[in-house]
Amino acid sequence: MKIILTTVLMLLGIAASAQTSDALNGKRIGVLGDSYVKNHKRPVEESWHYKFAQRHNMTYYNYGRNGNCISIDLKRWGTAMCKRYKEMSDSLDYVVVIAGHNDASRLDSIGIDRFRQGMDELCAGLIEKYPNARIYFFTPWCQDNEAFEQVTDAMIDICGSYGIPIFDAYRQSNIFARSEQFRRIYFQDRERDHAHLNDAGHDRFLPVAEQFIIGH
Repeated sequence: MKIILTTVLMLLGIAASAQTSDALNGKRIGVLGDSYVKNHKRPVEESWHYKFAQRHNMTYYNYGRNGNCISIDLKRWGTAMCKRYKEMSDSLDYVVVIAGHNDASRLDSIGIDRFRQGMDELCAGLIEKYPNARIYFFTPWCQDNEAFEQVTDAMIDICGSYGIPIFDAYRQSNIFARSEQFRRIYFQDRERDHAHLNDAGHDRFLPVAEQFIIGH
């Protein structure tokens, strides 16, 4: 009986030690973005970033808006993220931006220079607002046309100029948005949707995103 009790106490001690040794434990994370963050038509609780926060016992804030852009205001979809970040909590330890899809969809009318300006404003603003926070960006994984590659490259370039880690989901996500068979399994709408993961899709991307965030 003493051996069993000792073993149980040891296991509990190991579990407690593992939890407290997690650098993310108890931290506050805010996720800013579009429907990749809002999770479109599915509950936020199915998203990889919510699951990431839960896994590491973090306080989670979701600032996602369907249809939202980084660089321009839209009557239906709201104020651009390069302004809207000011509405986020002032007290965050981690800031994750997942965006760019809707800018890419409208790049012909926005123009790459205006998009770059919005990205620059967003990066500079986040650094000023959160000088002690860790900031990360994720590009879209959609590959519908060249505009998505242009937006991805602009995001990587501007984040790089500020020293902000950015994950190139366009090229390295392990999400194959152009594959109909893949979308049947991992996307919310297998016929038309090239952007929004379902629960299984978020589970697939979670370890990729987690490795990136923890690695930086």
